[in-house]
Amino acid sequence: AIGEILAAAIVALMLAGGNALERAATRRARRELSALVERAPRIAHRRVGDGFEEVPVDLVVPGDIVLVRGGEVVPVDGEALGTAVLDESALTGEPLPVARHASETVRSGVANAGDAFEVRATASAALSSYAAVVRLVQAAEGERAPFVRVADRYAVWFLAITIAMALAAFAASGDPVRAVAVLVIATPCPLILAAPIALLSGLSRAARRGIVVKGGGVIERLGTVRTVLFDKTGTLTRGTPTVEDVRAADGFGTGEVLRLAASLEQASAHVMAEAVVHAAESRGLVLERPLSSSEEAGRGIAGVVGSHRVVLGGAGYLRAAGYVIATGDAAAPRSAILVGVDGHLAGEIVLGDELRADAESLVPALRAAGVRHVAMVSGDHRAVAEAIGARVGVDAVYSDQSPADKVAVVRAIRADPELAPVLMVGDGINDAPALAAADVGIALAAATGATISSETADAVITVDRIDRVADAVSIGRRSMTIARQSVLVGMALSFAGMVAAALGYLPPIAGALLQEAIDVAVILNALRALRG
Repeated sequence: AIGEILAAAIVALMLAGGNALERAATRRARRELSALVERAPRIAHRRVGDGFEEVPVDLVVPGDIVLVRGGEVVPVDGEALGTAVLDESALTGEPLPVARHASETVRSGVANAGDAFEVRATASAALSSYAAVVRLVQAAEGERAPFVRVADRYAVWFLAITIAMALAAFAASGDPVRAVAVLVIATPCPLILAAPIALLSGLSRAARRGIVVKGGGVIERLGTVRTVLFDKTGTLTRGTPTVEDVRAADGFGTGEVLRLAASLEQASAHVMAEAVVHAAESRGLVLERPLSSSEEAGRGIAGVVGSHRVVLGGAGYLRAAGYVIATGDAAAPRSAILVGVDGHLAGEIVLGDELRADAESLVPALRAAGVRHVAMVSGDHRAVAEAIGARVGVDAVYSDQSPADKVAVVRAIRADPELAPVLMVGDGINDAPALAAADVGIALAAATGATISSETADAVITVDRIDRVADAVSIGRRSMTIARQSVLVGMALSFAGMVAAALGYLPPIAGALLQEAIDVAVILNALRALRG
């Protein structure tokens, strides 16, 4: 309209180039997330008689035997029926293949890096590990972070300011070229592109490290975390306790104490129950099916075995059941299951649990990431919990905590403005309420019993590494820093250019080139969140 034909052509070219750059940057930012979804298995080779049939993966049910050919992705969680060489990098980030032997657990989503092998399905495709990861990724891609929504609202105000500045420049100078120059150089890209690309890059980088985050909002909250709470068993420790000793009270034998306890523990899904059952079976004890059972998650279990009323759990649980328990704490960092039979304390089963190799370096890494307070919330009694807490170096230990108690701890810390927001890390079913109550919940999906907690959590660590928690916090911090930096610096450059154009120092052609340079700069800066 004012005869600036070349400027118009450049603006059109820059607009097309900017759109292409936006699409390329978005693809790059979500590359790892998209790869996780695209590699989800869709078919399975199910055994039928002496052969195999190709069926949709949704038709596989627990108990089916599935053939996994070389290079294929394992379609369902299962138990290997032979030796398998697996590429688990898509879930764990670890590049080297690992060997899984007969009867070992194989997770869906890993690739067969060796010869064909068979798997006996232990879960349907919809309930397998990889399906949960895919659901998390799909939720992450559709979720908009609060920071992004705020930036979008500011973009509306930016439009109003731009028009007002252009009209003011025209009114003051009488030159329409100045008004056009202001409009040409004005770019909301630092607001509407930089923030989402930086957060998407954070999601993608986290996925590369074996951390699947549910969305940009979680990345944003991770970037503000001041307190981190950890469960103990299966989180800071390996979560695979073994029976180290069986102690019997007068009138009871160690074999009978273990047999009755293991018989009742068959009705429990707790990791300690599994250890007791395995110990009894390894000693050749004949177990009975419990006639009835009632379990209180994280505290204990009671039921009838044969003609005996059996109660297993901590001191508090047995006291609540009417048993007289002497006070005193164990001196060693071990857990003990007290065994009550027919109203009498029959003995105790002592279990040991190995601390994770990467747990002792976790607290310093969290401090370096900016976390102020690190604590452990455990269902174990005080001596056991404090011994582990001292080795890890946490600031506080909350022991004898039921699932409801853990929720109360999370809420109490969230109410303290000096310690909130709160990140909770757990692995099992009894951690799910606390994960949901925290500002951010992270579940260790590689651990046994993590299915429900994975669905409840905001992020899932698919590799069996606790140090990934510090990585998640660092990625959140870095992504948010880069997002804010891109927005503030980009908008400052844009406003400086608009002022220069309004004063007549920047013609439309130069303004169009400068506008594109600003867009490229903020997008490239946002992509820095992909790197460590």
